[in-house]
Amino acid sequence: MYLRILAAPALLLVAAPAFAQDSDPAPTSVETESAPDRGGNFAIVGAGAGYLPDYEGSNDYRFVPVPGLAGRLGGFNFQLIGNRASIDLIDDGTGPGWDIQAGPVAVVNFNRSSTKSIDDVRVKALGKIDTALEAGAYFGIGRVGVITSEYDRLSVSVSYRHDVGSVHDAGIFTPSVSYMTPLSRKAAVTLFGSAERAEKGYAQTYFGVTPTGSAASGLAVYSPGGGWKSWTAGIGGAMSITGDLTHGLQLVGGATYRRLLNDFADSPLVSDAGSKSQWMGVVGLAFSF
Repeated sequence: MYLRILAAPALLLVAAPAFAQDSDPAPTSVETESAPDRGGNFAIVGAGAGYLPDYEGSNDYRFVPVPGLAGRLGGFNFQLIGNRASIDLIDDGTGPGWDIQAGPVAVVNFNRSSTKSIDDVRVKALGKIDTALEAGAYFGIGRVGVITSEYDRLSVSVSYRHDVGSVHDAGIFTPSVSYMTPLSRKAAVTLFGSAERAEKGYAQTYFGVTPTGSAASGLAVYSPGGGWKSWTAGIGGAMSITGDLTHGLQLVGGATYRRLLNDFADSPLVSDAGSKSQWMGVVGLAFSF
């Protein structure tokens, strides 16, 4: 049961061009299943509307569609949330206890891949950047049954992904922590925090301004280095409309706040044309089976 409870709110932790990523006091009335969870296959499919900045560092916002898929197949857990996909290749079984997570992760980076979605004429004048495919791996450790019930979970993880093409030719390191608890069989809440450290190529591509770009946009020439790019904090939840969190239709939603740091926050794309404070939200429906 607990894997399904964990997967439902996970659908609202969106990873997009400037998104965040992945995963409970429950009342004493939280029920348990009469039979043990033997790790069967399941899936939760969802879709919603996300509200996010036009580009990473923008102070203009837009709505985008957000797909979601999470589940377990053959003992392996998987997620496809927004533009981020991952698979946990370690089968720790199910139920309370320690959970080791490790496997591949991939992100499709759409940041500034289209000028049509950018309102600021200065940033639009810099032109579009090709879509980047970033691939790598993650490792984490979680504990199920921590504070409120045998179904809540505390997890810490680190991931590293690198551009597999030649768009920004750099890597991004991400440590994260999350806590999820069911409030009942019909509702669950997630809290999470993360940070990102990006290499110089990423900073130059998405936050730099070349002399040619400066002439076209009016923004000052800027050549940033790499380092800690941002920190993010968020909250999400799921509530059953039919059935419960293990099967049926659910309403999901969440919000995150991201703060850009250092050379990234000092970029003219942020300090002059945008904002170092980035808000993101999503609301949608998911179906568990």
